[in-house]
Amino acid sequence: MTADSGIRPLDAVAVPAGVRTVRQWWTLTSRGLLKVLRNGEFVFAFIAPAFLAVCFYLPLRKVMDAGGMNYGQFLMPIILLQAMSFAATSAAMRSAFDVSRGINTRFRVLPMPEWVPLLARSATNLALLLVSMVCGVVACLIIGWRADGGIWGTVTLLGITLVIGLLLALLSDGLGLVAGSPEATSQILGLPTMILGMVSTGFVPEARFPDWIQPFARNQPISQFVNVMRVADSRESLSWSVAAPTVYWCIGIGIVALMTLTAGTRKARTR
Repeated sequence: MTADSGIRPLDAVAVPAGVRTVRQWWTLTSRGLLKVLRNGEFVFAFIAPAFLAVCFYLPLRKVMDAGGMNYGQFLMPIILLQAMSFAATSAAMRSAFDVSRGINTRFRVLPMPEWVPLLARSATNLALLLVSMVCGVVACLIIGWRADGGIWGTVTLLGITLVIGLLLALLSDGLGLVAGSPEATSQILGLPTMILGMVSTGFVPEARFPDWIQPFARNQPISQFVNVMRVADSRESLSWSVAAPTVYWCIGIGIVALMTLTAGTRKARTR
């Protein structure tokens, strides 16, 4: 093309690489959000914590309240954590579906940075986590929970909940990539989530467990998360001795999540 032809060369009007990457991220994020909407995951995000609250609050409320406990207040952390867990499970299933249908393989042949699909999935997961957390808060308010920690205590409580949810979503996303099939993913996530949730201090106090299992119920990650959330939602000061186990568990989950995401990405390259 001559200089005086009046037409600019193609590379002169090309979209800058940074703008193109942002557009790719937004396109994939929009795709993920539409998929979540079509699959009814936003509806499930509302139903799941409400169903959990009803199933445990109604049968156990009179027993727990008879001992001087406000069971709605006591149950709040585990309802929020279970809401985060449901959202994380959805993240794993979506990731596994993409692998099983070869979508990630198609992404690799496109002129797109390798980390863009991960960021798009993370943005979708964050949106679902926020919806799940709001729905969990509404369910807790209905059964009688009230924010006793004031503004900053409530902000801390919700911040802890969201951080844990994001870490679980990253871990689940990596597990979905590694498993490669929705069926295997559901098996990997289902049993540990059920065991840790039920054998925790989220539903009943530690003293209600048999003596031989109390150390496990007290020190496992769900119970530690529940403990720090209850302190944040009270008038007590959140000390390092209370927060440290949760911080260490979060670091551990983050490391495992990074390992699974790395392994899943490497596995995808060999397909």
